[in-house]
Amino acid sequence: MALPVNRDAISAAHKRIASHVRHTPLLPLNDRAFGLDAHITFKLEFLQHAGSFKSRGAFNTLIKKATPTTAVTAASGGNHGAAVAFAARALGLKAKIFVPEISAPIKVATIRNFGAEAVVGGAIFDDAYAACLTYQKDSGALLVHPFDAIETLEGQGTVAKEWEEDGPLPDTVLIACGGGGLIGGIASWWQGKVKVIGVEPQGSRCLHAALEAGAPVPVDVKSVAADSLGARTVGRYAFEIAKEAVDHIALVDDQAIRDAQKILWRDFRIMSEPGGAAALAALLSGVYKPSKGERLGVLLCGANVDPATVVNP
Repeated sequence: MALPVNRDAISAAHKRIASHVRHTPLLPLNDRAFGLDAHITFKLEFLQHAGSFKSRGAFNTLIKKATPTTAVTAASGGNHGAAVAFAARALGLKAKIFVPEISAPIKVATIRNFGAEAVVGGAIFDDAYAACLTYQKDSGALLVHPFDAIETLEGQGTVAKEWEEDGPLPDTVLIACGGGGLIGGIASWWQGKVKVIGVEPQGSRCLHAALEAGAPVPVDVKSVAADSLGARTVGRYAFEIAKEAVDHIALVDDQAIRDAQKILWRDFRIMSEPGGAAALAALLSGVYKPSKGERLGVLLCGANVDPATVVNP
């Protein structure tokens, strides 16, 4: 089945954004890392501009759709807003970002530091998104959707293109899921070549619920990772892609996420936000058990966190 996004579109997006984003490195771990008989590699996407993979989709959208006078708006739990603010500043555009009250203060500060206006209001992402849509309708600003837009998926898919270029090709990758833009782009690139497994918090599992129900459905959102993995309903494009190209969704609890954050700091001096550590949490908690000799990739996707919450929670 043809997916909404394909490898040609992702390759074109990579050419479009390559001069604006970082080609983030791979970190192969030592043999028997974490006591497992598998070959584990981290993709260090938290080193991306604005602290997460979101800059890829933001730049792809703005370069494709904005003009020099375009006003830009977005709703975000924090990372997407920071990425849009960063990309807008780099391209000389004004941005207004709507974020919910659950957004980490450090993320709101980052948005403002990049020169965008940040409007805080509403309990969860959906509330901020509703306010953003009202503003967009009234102002005519260009809406940069955090996950449910083809341009966003194309941009996020460039993570997998880079990963494949830097090789060797993994057998399996663990990818944190929020609204589905990241896993949708990655699964589109690797359809049939790599087993793609999504990881969601138990308290914020919109893709898992959609696959169970056979259609996107709203879920309650209550997780330590809700500011980055807290979409109430998965994107329609990501759902269509996941049905065909995602192996399954692994669910992790908040304690496993916190533990993964601490281990990343203790063993690697990597400061990760909860959502950025969720994929590793699936491995460390045993929710995902690699087979002997498996080449396993783990995407570390976000670093926008107050260090005190990791070192001294």
